[in-house]
Amino acid sequence: MVREYHKWFSSNLNRDMELLVFGHAGRRVIVFPTRMGRFFDYENFGMAGSLEGQISAGELQLYCVDSEDSQTFYSKDHPPHARIAGHTRYESYILNEVIPFTLEHNPNPCLVAHGCSFGAYHAVNIALRHPSIFQEVVAFSGRYDLTRQMGDFGDLFDGYYSEDIYFHMPNHFVPNLWDECLLGHLRKMRIVLAVGAQDPFYDSNVALGNALTEKKVPHDLFVWEGEAHRSRHWRRMTRLYLAPECEQVEKDGIVEYN
Repeated sequence: MVREYHKWFSSNLNRDMELLVFGHAGRRVIVFPTRMGRFFDYENFGMAGSLEGQISAGELQLYCVDSEDSQTFYSKDHPPHARIAGHTRYESYILNEVIPFTLEHNPNPCLVAHGCSFGAYHAVNIALRHPSIFQEVVAFSGRYDLTRQMGDFGDLFDGYYSEDIYFHMPNHFVPNLWDECLLGHLRKMRIVLAVGAQDPFYDSNVALGNALTEKKVPHDLFVWEGEAHRSRHWRRMTRLYLAPECEQVEKDGIVEYN
């Protein structure tokens, strides 16, 4: 399995950014790390290894990026408006630096956003905001509204709210989408969500699924037993949900997996 390390100075973030590439061909998968995670976590959790067969066969190529969470959402040194502004710069880094980098290495037209836990938020947010760029999003154990208390996980903006926050919260902006061009792109996207029935983010996943159903956007929501919020669960999920070929998912609503 091809493994490459890359590092460059990001003009959007004004610092060096690192990433790992696994594979030589296939669907281009941008992998976001978990909360305040690092670019090497996906490998250390055994996730890349769980896909070794597909990667070596040229079916998948992973681009495991670094996070900026400690300087944005989870930075108490920055006021809330600066946190969301920092996240917007991080999105620009992905769109204007990482995605062109993937195309230089691999012309495959299928681009996938993928992540687990907080990485699932990043994957879903960027894919649903830019559906003309992404053809798939595969997200496990995600939280899609960072403004609400969920279990032990609090509001990341300390009660502050703005238009910028609204447009980066999938559970906020998806129910209000009306642009048919944008919705048309979303309806062509393969959207896969997976979450445990006892996960504190379960309701957030159901809310997003309901909003997508209301907008007639095909998707799958797989509900696992228990919390299912650990790397051992995510390794199984990757084999089940990330490995299939890029194609339209016809089935809608909730599919339970035990």
